Amino acid sequence: MQYSEKVMDHFMSPRNVGEIEDASGVGTVGNAKCGDIMKMYLKIDDNGIITDCKFKTFGCGAAIATSSMATELIKGHTVEEALKLTNSAVVEALDGLPPVKVHCSVLAEEAVKTAIADYYQKIGKPVDFEIEKSDHEE
Repeated sequence: MQYSEKVMDHFMSPRNVGEIEDASGVGTVGNAKCGDIMKMYLKIDDNGIITDCKFKTFGCGAAIATSSMATELIKGHTVEEALKLTNSAVVEALDGLPPVKVHCSVLAEEAVKTAIADYYQKIGKPVDFEIEKSDHEE
């Protein structure tokens, strides 16, 4: 299986690893079948800007790389912009993923949206978007 240099870079030196103690929103997604579990933490200011985001991922190299890239793509952006993050944008930013690993990018998208849904619930805002659940089968 061939990984791009960017995937290897984000796997070997992932960005934004860890957790945020007083996170505005936390989302955990995963699938026991493939063993990938992602936990995404978001810190959102009063203007709806994601000022910090961290992740903890238990999974393969592609799962770690997609989590890392997803945090890089949403940090400093508004919640609305982060909601537009797609798994294909994550794959593209990583210069591609092997087909059997594309589900990892879907997991990253789900983690971001689940964390935003958690944030919305905390501030009493209706969750007006869907989180697509995929099967994550390899």
